[in-house]
Parts: sequence; structure tokens; C-alpha cells
Amino acid sequence: MSVLQAIEEKVKSVEEKLSKMPPPIKLKDLIRNIRAARTQADERAIVQKECASIRNSFRDEDNTYRCRNVAKLLYIHMLGYPAHFGQLECLKLVAQPRFTDKRIGYLGTTLLLDERQDVHLLVTNSMKNDMNHSTQYIAGLALGCLGSICSQEMCRDLAAEIEKLMKQSNAYIKKKATLCAFRIIRKVPELMEIFIPATRSLLSEKNHGVLLTAVVLITEMCEKSPDTLSHFRKLVPNLVRILKNLIMSGYSPEHDVSGVSDPFLQVKILKLLRILGKYDADASEAMNDILAQVATNTETSKNVGNAILYETVLAIMDIKSESGLRVLAINILGRFLLNNDKNIRYVALNTLLKTVSADMNAVQRHRSTIVDCLKDPDVSIRRRAVELCFALINANNVRGMVKELVFFLEKADPEFKSHVSSNIFHACEKYAPNKRWHIDTMMKVLTTAGNHVLDDTVSSLIQMISDTSSLHGYTSQQLFKAIQEDNTQQPLVQVAAWCIGEYGDLLMAGQTEEAEPIQVTEDAVVEVLEKIIQSTTATQVTKEYVLTALMKLSTRFTVTVDYIKKVISAYGPSLDMELQQRSVEYLTLFRSYDHMRAGLLERMPPMENKGINNSETKNNSERTDLVKTNDKPVVNLPTQPESNGLLDLLGDTQTVTPAIIQEPQKPQKDSADLLDLLGDLDFTSSNEMNPQPSLQQTQQPISNNILGNVMDNVQPLQPMTQPQQTPNFLGAPLDNVTNNKIPSLVAFEKAGLKIDFNFEKDSNPAVTNIMLTATNSTMFPMTEFVFQAAVPKSFQLQLQSPSGNVVPPNNSAAVTQVIKIANPQKQPLRMRIKLAYNWNGMDVNEQGEVSNFPAAVNQ
Repeated sequence: MSVLQAIEEKVKSVEEKLSKMPPPIKLKDLIRNIRAARTQADERAIVQKECASIRNSFRDEDNTYRCRNVAKLLYIHMLGYPAHFGQLECLKLVAQPRFTDKRIGYLGTTLLLDERQDVHLLVTNSMKNDMNHSTQYIAGLALGCLGSICSQEMCRDLAAEIEKLMKQSNAYIKKKATLCAFRIIRKVPELMEIFIPATRSLLSEKNHGVLLTAVVLITEMCEKSPDTLSHFRKLVPNLVRILKNLIMSGYSPEHDVSGVSDPFLQVKILKLLRILGKYDADASEAMNDILAQVATNTETSKNVGNAILYETVLAIMDIKSESGLRVLAINILGRFLLNNDKNIRYVALNTLLKTVSADMNAVQRHRSTIVDCLKDPDVSIRRRAVELCFALINANNVRGMVKELVFFLEKADPEFKSHVSSNIFHACEKYAPNKRWHIDTMMKVLTTAGNHVLDDTVSSLIQMISDTSSLHGYTSQQLFKAIQEDNTQQPLVQVAAWCIGEYGDLLMAGQTEEAEPIQVTEDAVVEVLEKIIQSTTATQVTKEYVLTALMKLSTRFTVTVDYIKKVISAYGPSLDMELQQRSVEYLTLFRSYDHMRAGLLERMPPMENKGINNSETKNNSERTDLVKTNDKPVVNLPTQPESNGLLDLLGDTQTVTPAIIQEPQKPQKDSADLLDLLGDLDFTSSNEMNPQPSLQQTQQPISNNILGNVMDNVQPLQPMTQPQQTPNFLGAPLDNVTNNKIPSLVAFEKAGLKIDFNFEKDSNPAVTNIMLTATNSTMFPMTEFVFQAAVPKSFQLQLQSPSGNVVPPNNSAAVTQVIKIANPQKQPLRMRIKLAYNWNGMDVNEQGEVSNFPAAVNQ
């Protein structure tokens, strides 16, 4: 008896001790204390003290205050402090019978657990039991928690239970179960078939909550499975009926939002109709009338009405709708442009940019409103308006649109100038009404955009001027006047230097019918060029242009030849290797081969225009939408993560990684005599020491060719590369390769980038030469372009250097590269390709396999 008495006394003492301990503070008191903390250190001290108290309570298995402690722990977790030690306590609360305990338990489980932690599997059985609870709110807690933390294992275990709950009569449970089914399908798509029968019956429900969740579930199913999409197309009349009832029904306080009946359900139904009607004429026909009713009857004074109209426009433009309905949709977007809300204006511009290819004439009606958006203070709206303005340019409106864009260019932020100036040039090249207007416009762009003009725009403009022989005198005079007034704009100076060097005699003649001629002297021209080349603001490329222009003027001028020699000789000891080499070469011509100088420096023939054909007036539908990309690429790209190297793509393969910059061409045989004439000058030594030129040199195709043009396209006087002519693998130009006609092949086409393969048989019958041509139909250039390839070991693969690493926009030019394939065993060819480039600041990497080569390649 003495032992039992001792135990009883011990228990009593413990109970007395516990009864004397103060109860834990309430959640609202903890919140008040934390908010009263003046410093971060004070807050941490309060949290640490409370966490210690909560741990002690958990350790003592205090069931009385577990719910309160978990609630405080969740608040601490929301503040960013660690609270993982409360995970098991949440599971204990879930197992309690009281609703208040379950509510905090499920909330804690949702916040503290996720599918990456194995602990969450312990709650599966409790969830299953609570789903069948007689109280709908407890069942709702379990369903909500499942939708938040479900893993693939939990989805498979509880999918059957969810399907049963979707058939219950209780709308609250049915709504929650449908949302759980949506989450399960997103997590485990193969479980979709379980829910299809139950989902069909949900569309006959009267409860808007159930209808909303059913539409969301059907939308997810249709996006995941084409077969399910075909199945649910039969329900289009049901959806049309529901939407019509919403529009025609009177005022319902339960569903009314700003005078619109249940806009959330309307938007979801419209989105589902858009998916069901895409590529299906019958489904589109069934929904044309209701879309017209929604578009005409929806109130636009409230934001909810604008949301419904926006979704209606997207549906009309995606399905096979009637032309009148499309015009109605574009008119709605035109009204959006007049809205005071900047978000609505941005959405309208973005949508018009997507739909401009579908109905150009309808969008053109709102051209003035779109142009007004160029003056918007919001930079995002201005950017979208610029893109849309370029998409709207055609032969009929090019004068007015370009005038507005040049006016915008004058006041635009620096971030716009490069993009706008480049696209103005491409628009003028495609739609210019005459050459005089084209040249005047581009001179205005050069003076307005200044140093923001891209290098490819400079080279393309020089090419265009060269091809316009009737305006050479006018162009050189106008450019000379421009650089007299301002010689700090480097692109302007480069174009002017080239024109003055080529057509200096026409400048001096002052004979032009296009404008009032100016009277200049030879000394004045040379002084202007000398001032430019000595300027501290002139770049290396500009000095190269000017130095070559002075050399060419030595054959056009008669009085200032000695003055020109003096200016050129000043750069013989220059620290810049390129300027030094040019100066030495030119002075050698003066000293030793003066009798050849006039022939070597004669005027260049018109350059071949490899860009846009000005005679074509293509419909703007050929322009690539900046948002919408090609959904059906020729190459089936793998869905697995990108491999670290091409060695993993084909297993046992031979791979080639090409150089990004083109290697310089070696002197051709027909220039050997001229090398002998020039004696002890070795014009190829710089190339041999540095076989790969710098990126800056390779990106200036026109300036690099100026030195070569001095010698009338003789290779020894061309120390830099000439990317316009790509040699084949035998070292000869491609035009000399035997032309055995083999069908071409589109190897890759996606997001505006297109890779074409053109085939030619080599002199060795086992070897095939492939000419790769990369074009870019988007509005932005693709920079840092790299093409890589891998073939099985039974083949031999050689990649030559590409013609450049920038794919110009709007299909204005192409990057070419030669691939040589040796197939001694006559095996079917398959090739893995890998592409990398930068588009509008985004790095893009693509890879795929090409196996549909023509039969002649495998022979």
C-alpha cells in the first residue's frame, strides 16, 4: 500500500504543477506582441520564445491547447520562420473528430506539407474517411486539402472516391470534387477517362458553381487529349444554351456583378467554345450566332463587360467564323483602344497584333487610333503600337505610316531607336513608291536615329544606293551636306564616306535634276573627311570607311592628290592594325603602281540586292506574328531535357561543332600575278597569323568589302573576310560546283526560323554538298546563331564556317553554311541538329532529328 500511495502522491504533484502553469497565449496576443516589436531583433526574440513554448507543449502531448499552438505556428510560418516541427501535430489534428481541430489541421497540412515530402502520405486514410463524412464542410476540408497537396500516389489512391463524390446530389460537395478532379487530371492525365462520364452530366446542373467547375474540368481535358476534344464537341449546343440563358436572363442578385450575370461563368464558357470550335467548321457554325449576341449585348462601361468581350474576340478569331463576325471582333478591339484604362489598351494592341494576318483590311480601319498610341506615356503600349504599325504598312499607306514612325523616332527613347530604324528600312525596301523617296526617308532616319542605327541597316542602305545609278549625284550631295552639319553620327558618316568615295566626281560636277546643286571644292571635301578621321568620336570602322574613300577620291580629284597622300600617310604608323595595313597598301599603290591606280579604284558596279524584292507588294499576312508561332514544325523535337552535348543524341556518332565566325578565304589563283606585281608586300600574313577575324570585323560586311573593292574585287588586297561569298569544301565558289538537281528539304521551321537544305553532288560520288540556308521571318534579328550537327559513325561530316552569326529579320537576308557528307557505305542518312540563337533578348535552344533526306543523298 505504501508504494501505491507514493505513486498517487507523485501524480497529484504533477497535476498540481501543471495546473499552476499558465496557459499558452492566444493567437491574437501573439500577433499583437509581434506587431509591437520595434526592431527585427525584437521580433526574432518573440518568435523564438514562442516556438520554444510550442515545442514544449508538443513534447508534453498537451491535447488541450494543440489547436491553438498549431494556429500560432502557422502564423509564424507565414512570417517566414521555420515551422516544420509542427507537421505531425497537423496530422494529429486532422484525425480529431471536432470540426475546429480538423479545420486547423487541414490548413496546417496544406501549408506545411507538399508532395515532395513523404509525410503527406500519412494523411491519405484520414482524407478518405473525411470525404465520406456526413458533414459537408468536413468533406469540403478534405477535398480542398487533396487539391492542394496531392501527389501522383494520392491521385491514384483517391481518384475513385472523387468520381463517386462528383455524382452526389449535394452541390457543395460536387463542386469541390470537380475541382479535385481537375487537379488530379493535371497531375496524372491518364486518369482522365474515369471522370468523363460524370463530367458530361454536370453540364445539366442548375447551380452556377457546379457549372463553372465543370467547364473548367472539360477545358483541361480538351487541352490534354485530342480524343477527348472530339468527344466534347458534341456538347457545343449545351454550352451555347447555357451561355444564351446567362445573356437573356433577368437580374439575379446571387450572380450579378456590375449588371452582368455571372461574368466568370461566361468567360469560362467562351474559352471552352474557342477550344472546341478551333479547326472544326460544324462546331464553329453552331456558335456563330451566340458569339454575335454576346458581342452586341454585353455592356462595355464596366470592366467585367470588357473581360467578356475580350474573350469573345479571342473565340471569334480562333474558330472558323464568318467574315462579318471577324470585322465585329476587330471593331471591338478598336473601341478598346479608346478606353482610358491602359491595361485594356495594351490588351487590344496585343490582340490586334495576333489577328492582323487574319483580316488586314478590318485592322487598317483603326490605323489612326493605333498611330495615336505611339504617343502614349506607357512604354509597353508604345512598344506594342510600334510593332502593330509596322505590321500594317503596305504599298498604299507606306508614305503616311513611315512619316508617323519617323516622327515617333525623333522623340523615342533610345531603346526604340535601333528597332524602329531597322524596320523602317525594311518597310521602305519592300514598299517604297520610288527611289528618291526611299533615299530621302533613309537619310532622315540616319540623322534622327543617330548612332542607334544597326550595322546591317548601314550595309543594306549602301547596297540600295549602289543599285540606284540615276540618283548617285543627288545622294552624294545630300549626304555631304548632312556630314558638314553633323559628323558625330557614325552610321550617317559611314554611308556618306562610301558615297563620296564612289561618286566624288558627281559631287564635284554638281549636276542633278533632283534638287538644287551645291558648289563644293576638292579641298573642302578632303578637309571634311580629314576632320572626321581625326575626330575622337569616330569609331574604327568609320575611319576605315573614310580612309578608303580618300583613296578612291585620289582618282576622282585632280588638285588634291598630294593632300590625300599626306592624310593617308599619317596612318602608316597607326597602332590600329587595320588602319595601318590600309595606309601601307594605298601608299604602295601611289609609289610603285601608280599606273594601275585608276583601274584598281574605278567605280564599283551596282551591288546585287539579295534582300527584299521591291517590286513585290506582299500581303501583310506573310509577315510573321510576333506572338503566334508555328505550331507544326517540320522537325519533331524531343520533349526530354536538352542533353549536354550532341554525343548523347545519336549514341555512337561523329559530331562537329562549327566555328561561329567564317574563316577568311585564301587568295585565288587568278590574283597571283597581282601579288607578284606588289613585290615584297605580304597581304595574306595577317590572315595566316589570325585565321579567325574578330567578331567586330565579321559584323561589318560592307566596310570589310571596301578595301577589297579598291582592287576591283581582287582578293590579295582584302585582309578581312567577305561573308557574301561562301566557298565550298573544295575551296571554289559554289557556282562552280557540279549542279546535279536534288530536291531541297525544309529541315527545321519554328518560331519564324526556317532552315533549308539544298543538295549538290560533289565530284566524288560518295560525297554530297549541302547548302544550309537560315532565314528569319520575325520582326527581330536572331543573333549569336549557331548550327551544330551529328551523324552516325558510318558517315563523315564536315561543317564549314557560316556566312555570319546574325539572321536578319523579315526574311531580308539569310545565313548560309556548307555541310559536306561522305556516305561510303550508302546507308540512309539521319542527322541530329542543334540550334542556338538569341531573339529579342531571349536565349533559344532547339534540337531535333532530320531523317527524310532525298534518295539521291543516300546513293
